[in-house]
Amino acid sequence: MDDPSGLADRIAALEARVAKLETPDALSPRLAADATVLDWLRTEAPEGGGVAFAGTLALPGGRRVEWQMGHPASGLLEADWRDIAPALAALGHPVRLLLLNAVLAGTQETAALAEILGDGTTGQLHHHLRELTAAGWLRAERRGRYDIPADRVVPLLVAIAAAGGPQTGQVRQ
Repeated sequence: MDDPSGLADRIAALEARVAKLETPDALSPRLAADATVLDWLRTEAPEGGGVAFAGTLALPGGRRVEWQMGHPASGLLEADWRDIAPALAALGHPVRLLLLNAVLAGTQETAALAEILGDGTTGQLHHHLRELTAAGWLRAERRGRYDIPADRVVPLLVAIAAAGGPQTGQVRQ
């Protein structure tokens, strides 16, 4: 019986991938101690490639954030990037970056954030806080207190690093 759509080959490939995932002794690049993220991407997204980022860090107050995300390259290249303009625009102001940095460092109360801004008015502060909250970079925990959602901490730091942020401790492959 002919298989013009290649269904048998596709099923065999899927079965091989499932078997690889279910084999506890198989040491894939994502489990190898000396593996890099590039090794993992070469294995998991071999055809068109992909982009991945991850982070693990301890924040002030004992909060720990561990987060990872990966995207196939085709999805990123084919997407309508205009949809993310508000999130990127919210990061495009020096005062907002200062506020995010302060909140990440543990300053979360509106009054303390106003002190950091110095000469700015509370109206300006609230304008910037609204912009960051609307874009998802900040979350109002309760009246007058803000935090960065756990799922936005690592993406924020990746955006800062990708924009050429602090050039200390770089790791490159």
